[in-house]
Amino acid sequence: MKLIFSLMFVLTIFFTQLEMSFAAGDMTKQEPVEIYVNLGNEKGEIKFFPNKLLLETGKLYKLIIKNNSPQKHYFSSDKFSQAVFTRKVQISTSSGKPIAEIKGLVREIEVYPGRTAEWWFVPLKTGKFDDLRCTIPGHAEAGMVGVIEIK
Repeated sequence: MKLIFSLMFVLTIFFTQLEMSFAAGDMTKQEPVEIYVNLGNEKGEIKFFPNKLLLETGKLYKLIIKNNSPQKHYFSSDKFSQAVFTRKVQISTSSGKPIAEIKGLVREIEVYPGRTAEWWFVPLKTGKFDDLRCTIPGHAEAGMVGVIEIK
């Protein structure tokens, strides 16, 4: 009898732990975690602010990419784009009214001076992606590079 109760206790613990390893609930109803990245700044510095992002698998993120500089920039990371599910990229007017949505695989987002884009995604794969850069010639060499890590 003791063996049966011990076995039942072990199985209860096992199945409780097993249930905890899976996402619970409807993932489409998540509130997004907002992260802001500025492309350059008013001083003309060619950098990502911040240039390091730390994310977690299974969470919905809204990456708000704002270009504060007087020139266009790209947010590009091929490795990162292959590790996430893109829900949408949203483009809005300066007053915040959505005017376009892009869905599907996104490898690069170009943001014009004074404009903002929103990239909604869920990380699916862990890793450290060190290929974040602006692909305009000379910008990566000037320091517009970064790292995205997914835990």
